[in-house]
Amino acid sequence: MTDSNRRFSIITLHPHWAQYIISQGMAFLISCALFLAAGHESITYKMPFVVLGAIMTCIMLYGCLYIHKLSYIITSEQLIIQHGVLIRKSDYIELYRVVDFSENRGIVEQLFGLKTVSIFSGDRSNPKLDIFGIKERIDVVGIIRERVEYNKQRKGIYEITNR
Repeated sequence: MTDSNRRFSIITLHPHWAQYIISQGMAFLISCALFLAAGHESITYKMPFVVLGAIMTCIMLYGCLYIHKLSYIITSEQLIIQHGVLIRKSDYIELYRVVDFSENRGIVEQLFGLKTVSIFSGDRSNPKLDIFGIKERIDVVGIIRERVEYNKQRKGIYEITNR
């Protein structure tokens, strides 16, 4: 197989289940605290706590559903981001436009063995994309870098630097 006919497999990434805890853990704790406060005997007006607890629970469930529906699809030429709950949206980044990468691991992500991969591109609508909730052992940067270099060579795109 020649380099001009090279085919890459399509890779679909979803946030790890621990990302639900990282993203929605605080909303869960606040809603539990509000419901516990509403159940306390010394509280005379319980309804505001119940309403606020219900609102926080709805916000938390929406956030969990959003994370569940989020997917990153890496094809041979594009990075496709599908997201949204009520309205589904797909954003496309041409891989030849990608210019830089970074990996970040916050303290909570380190505890769960996750990372956030940031991709910087020349795309006007998506100059920075964060792929969050990915297991540390998955080499997302290596996978995307290989495809970016292939697409830049195929399209004859070269970086000119002034050093």
